[in-house]
Amino acid sequence: MKLFAMATATLLSLSVLAVEPPVAARQPKKLTMHGETRVDDYFWLRNKRSPATIAYLQAENAYAESLTAPLKPFENKLFEEMKARIKEDDSSVPYKLAGFYYYSRFEIGQQYPILCRKPIAADGSWEASAEQVLLDVNALARGKRFMEIGEFEISPDGKLLAYSTDSSGFRQYQLRIKDLASGKLLPFKRERVTSVAWAMDNATVFFSTEDQQTKRSNQLWRHKLGDAADRLVHEEKDERFGLDVHLSRSEGYLFEQVGSHTSTEIRYLKADAPNDKWRVLARRRTDIQYSAEHRDDAFYLRINDTGRNYRLVKVPVADPARQNWTELLPERADVMLESTDLFKHFMVRHERVNGLHQLVITDLRTQQSHQVAFDEPAYSLGTEANAEWDSTVYRYGYESMTTPDTTYDYDMVSRQQVLKKRRPVLGTFDPANYVTERVWAQARDGVQVPISLVYRKGLQRDGKAPLWLDGYGSYGLPNDVYFSSQRLSLLDRGVIFAVAHIRGGGDLGEKWHDAGKMKVKQNTFNDFIDSAEFLIAQGYTSSARLVVEGGSAGGLLMGAISNMRPDLFKVVVSDVPFVDVLSSMLDASLPLTVGEYEEWGNPNKPSEYKWMRAYSPYDNLGAKAYPTMLVKTSLNDSQVMYWEPAKYVAKLRALKTDSNPLLLVTNMGAGHGGASGRFDRIRETAFDYAFVLSQLGIKQE
Repeated sequence: MKLFAMATATLLSLSVLAVEPPVAARQPKKLTMHGETRVDDYFWLRNKRSPATIAYLQAENAYAESLTAPLKPFENKLFEEMKARIKEDDSSVPYKLAGFYYYSRFEIGQQYPILCRKPIAADGSWEASAEQVLLDVNALARGKRFMEIGEFEISPDGKLLAYSTDSSGFRQYQLRIKDLASGKLLPFKRERVTSVAWAMDNATVFFSTEDQQTKRSNQLWRHKLGDAADRLVHEEKDERFGLDVHLSRSEGYLFEQVGSHTSTEIRYLKADAPNDKWRVLARRRTDIQYSAEHRDDAFYLRINDTGRNYRLVKVPVADPARQNWTELLPERADVMLESTDLFKHFMVRHERVNGLHQLVITDLRTQQSHQVAFDEPAYSLGTEANAEWDSTVYRYGYESMTTPDTTYDYDMVSRQQVLKKRRPVLGTFDPANYVTERVWAQARDGVQVPISLVYRKGLQRDGKAPLWLDGYGSYGLPNDVYFSSQRLSLLDRGVIFAVAHIRGGGDLGEKWHDAGKMKVKQNTFNDFIDSAEFLIAQGYTSSARLVVEGGSAGGLLMGAISNMRPDLFKVVVSDVPFVDVLSSMLDASLPLTVGEYEEWGNPNKPSEYKWMRAYSPYDNLGAKAYPTMLVKTSLNDSQVMYWEPAKYVAKLRALKTDSNPLLLVTNMGAGHGGASGRFDRIRETAFDYAFVLSQLGIKQE
């Protein structure tokens, strides 16, 4: 079969001598739906087992390598300066659990963490105790191109560890159990495991597994150590729903959470009675989602049955019928109740107001509440390890675009907080040299869209500065700001970094999500374009200096805006992009597809096909000039299959009328998140930065 318009021998070479882009063969395939026939010339790239497919991906890698060969010294320089900011022998803040302190640490030169613990002595000390290595991820990764730890669950008595690993990047995890006294693995081994939880007898594990074809987490199993067979507890038949299992912090109950993108059903089981029958807490209802925690004789439900931003109710364990619910906190139109953390005497609420996090602490004995204040214009909060049930201390993480990720212990009684660790940034970094701000862009329909920015002090808003604008806008996930020591290599070269908190995400609550999905998905793309135009109008940058980036569903954003306004951007960086929307959503055999109908729509329905057809990036490529593009994917991606970006680039090469560079880079040994090793990830970033900065004309120094 003829693969390319050029000589195959030339294109398949991995030599940097390749100077012409690959031209993929056209093999037209007609796809007909609702009276429309689309012709897909590159459908054949879906065959991962075909040597022709692998050859094309390798040819694209060779072309990218050849085109960027002159940038290799700059890439190496960026890599070394980024690596030099990292404390290579860093460690996490230890957390207490059942007589031990648990922590992870890195060793100099090693790619992966070592997961450890130390016993707590009778006097409360632990530093001098002997270290026990639970998992050396470097050893697990030896001889493999990828390694990731999924589940990590210690049995209640501290003697056994249930953990799962993925060695391909396909997010397909194998579950093992380790005897921590002997260091030996038990014979138990299960594949395609998605979650795991121990019962309080220290001998029973519950775990969920995924469907082999669709990767939907659809079965819950019970295993008694020493038994030859597992017992199937529940199989979820509805293809929109997936399930997982976890043990409550109180250790009183096991919860099986069954959920789709819009609906939830939770089953519960007394954790000390693993052979009993699971019971339903609240049956699934259309468009009603909830989560559950346990304390004493009640369940606490965060539920959106009276409004999109959730309320909090208390449910008696003895009779959880709806008529017995007590509302503790009503739904509020201007406050998103994102999550709760329940302890023996306290509750911590994570809320979002006007796009910013806040923490609210409630003493459940007095019902008195107070808020923890934060003063930066844009920041992010996260829950750290809070494993102990009877605790007066809440551990949380804080970071901003100028403050490295920081761990605090907050005393919920005295209201004092202690800084436990701020991730070190080696070298000359001083946060006082940088400015972060939050501005609001007016979208074309009058809605105000928040934008977070960071830049080095001394910025002149004359439109000459390069600006890197990040966007996502899907699944109701907030695109929270974060600190990056690698990003300093951009900021110190005069680049502004910005995040557009566009509709479709959860930055301003569930209504923000609703306003950018399904039929009104176009709002997501409009918001991003309007944010870019606002930044240009305010003198932060110009079209000739504007770089945009998005990954996964954010890659869909990149594809849509590139079709809509290719003149507005200088460079587009598209990471594992979801760009072949129609074809993927019409294939129910693919991972995630059916469950995704509630986010994007079901194209088997004519009206929903129509709105998806209007923006699907692959189907709307045209014969016109496009910006410079760097498109990245991974061969073992299970969320956005490699062929979507591969087909997109092949088609775009055939259509575009400009001479701007178009690169497709495929990691042949990773998945959706790219490389797994910490230095490998830095190398990927250094490549991206070297390419983008060169396109902006920034000196390679």
